[in-house]
Amino acid sequence: MTALTSTGFSRRHVAQALGAALVLGLSPSWATPANSAWPTQSVRLVVGFPAGSSPDLTARALAEPLAKALGQNVIVENKVGAGGNIAADFVAKSTDGHTLGLMINGNMTIARILNPKVAYDPLKDLAPISLIGKAPLVLTVPANAPGQSAAEWLSQAQKAGDKLSYATPGVGTVAHLGMELLKTKAGIAPVHVPYPGNPQVITAMLGGQVQLALLPPAMAAAQVRGGKLRVIGSTSSGRSTVTADVPSLSEIGVKDYQLEIWNAVAAPASMPVAVATKLSAMVSDIVRAPEMRARLFQQGWQVVGSSPEGLRNRIASDTKALGDIIRSQKIELN
Repeated sequence: MTALTSTGFSRRHVAQALGAALVLGLSPSWATPANSAWPTQSVRLVVGFPAGSSPDLTARALAEPLAKALGQNVIVENKVGAGGNIAADFVAKSTDGHTLGLMINGNMTIARILNPKVAYDPLKDLAPISLIGKAPLVLTVPANAPGQSAAEWLSQAQKAGDKLSYATPGVGTVAHLGMELLKTKAGIAPVHVPYPGNPQVITAMLGGQVQLALLPPAMAAAQVRGGKLRVIGSTSSGRSTVTADVPSLSEIGVKDYQLEIWNAVAAPASMPVAVATKLSAMVSDIVRAPEMRARLFQQGWQVVGSSPEGLRNRIASDTKALGDIIRSQKIELN
């Protein structure tokens, strides 16, 4: 594992880093060249969702090994609200040189497409560090839903039209966009009912208030094992390692359908490239380690551990794909 304090930068690199910091008006802590003792204080890892949520669990899994690698405490701090955008805005505007964010794809891609009033620009104000993991969603229905097979359920749903309703953890979430895409691809027409979060979505399905939802596999697993919910298919293009026993929706007749959720580490755009590169390598090494890979898999993630450029490319492709859904379905935040 490469330490952030390793040597090997020339005086020219140091001068460039300091010069860029002065031009951007950065704080002295960000101005510190990558071959010095950064970090010089505890690092905050900000999460936009409550304790126990999927992003929070990932952040807490990452915090301890990252602290050991950095030689400083890593403190997970929850700043909940606006679908994670409050935390993303906080990270984007941080100037202490020691604030990072554990973010989901919506915060790093479509935030401003959904709502032009969002206070930060994810494409300009955040520095991609590393894509941690990805996963499909699973189309989930109550165990007693009509149809003995996935194909039979789909046929029944097509006939039901707007008599069915689907739940999501909010307008503009990936689950919402994914279901709107599914409606166009599968010829179904359920009505959207937003809830505060996925626990409430599951409760609503168990109570019969809604009839289907796209859920993270780990969120649905307990109720599926308990025989209260069943899975129709996954949103991956083929069989995912996270849901190896679940057919993809394309396998049951929904052509050209693919959707994934992911999480990532980001920093303020003011972070020097050298620091971001070193930090990315460190995070990637941590999440790819066998013990951490297994832990994240239990949380429902297929580990990636990308470079900043790899994450940047994923941001660009998802911004286009999800943005197209938003525009075609005329989705907007009230």
